[in-house]
Amino acid sequence: MAPGDVFDVEQCSDISYVDTGMYDTGEYGSVYVVDADRPAIVDTGIGTNYERVLAALDDCGIAPADLEAILVTHVHLDHAGGAGFIAEECPNADVYVHEIGAPHLADPSRLVEGTKEAVGDQWQYYVEPEPVPEERIVELEDGDTVDLGSRELTAHHAPGHAPHQVVFEDHADDAVFTADAAGIWIPSQDRVRETSPPPNFDLEQCVTDAELIRRLDPDVLLYAHFGPGPDDTDAVLRQYEQVLREWVETVEREVVERGSEEAAIDHLAGTNEVWQVWGDHKARAETTMNVHGVLHYLKTREAH
Repeated sequence: MAPGDVFDVEQCSDISYVDTGMYDTGEYGSVYVVDADRPAIVDTGIGTNYERVLAALDDCGIAPADLEAILVTHVHLDHAGGAGFIAEECPNADVYVHEIGAPHLADPSRLVEGTKEAVGDQWQYYVEPEPVPEERIVELEDGDTVDLGSRELTAHHAPGHAPHQVVFEDHADDAVFTADAAGIWIPSQDRVRETSPPPNFDLEQCVTDAELIRRLDPDVLLYAHFGPGPDDTDAVLRQYEQVLREWVETVEREVVERGSEEAAIDHLAGTNEVWQVWGDHKARAETTMNVHGVLHYLKTREAH
């Protein structure tokens, strides 16, 4: 498995995914191609190497002019950074996004500013996003359905990770495109990992979002990070709820035991368990960002 590789989702009909090579890291970012009557993609990647998404369309026999729907789970740039580039290459595709995120696709300047603050030196892997023309943005609310002809996808608002996040339920294959609401699936380690970036991470709402997906009772979870999840979807979602709670407790405890936030960040970043998969730089940066998100959440909780 390498960046640019395209794989069929075995549990689904006519759904494939490409490893986008996000952050120059394999097995981290995936974009899904849905070969329906109205062809679609789910998420767009970081913008860098968006040509890999176009190549995945070609691999599935879908010409750029035939793509009709770009479904953005939320506007964090690792999911929406390629939307403007792909929309320009695919002139007949509308871009679907939750109504809260729509303004940031039309004018990504504030999103870029926030991303630079959140990701630190990981910004070196990004490109400045292109705006999506307003007339091509379709705003979604909770419960809205995107009609792809041969299948329908229902958007469910899942704001714990970000207020503009939705997960898409694919009724044809009993699948859910999880965005970041079910955590990060690491296939080579057969486990789920937390994602808790600042400034919007909310533990209680994230647990509620995982419970929402459990109630949908899907046969397969299609992770943006990374690829199809395990067969026992209920078990992995329950596991994720526990992972989140333990992660917040760990950050809180480390700050107390080590005497400062900086010491806690250094320790947790240096003792992560995914450096073997993502490499040391990405693993440290991701962990640092997640700690910052928890610290922000804890301060917000105390303020209330």
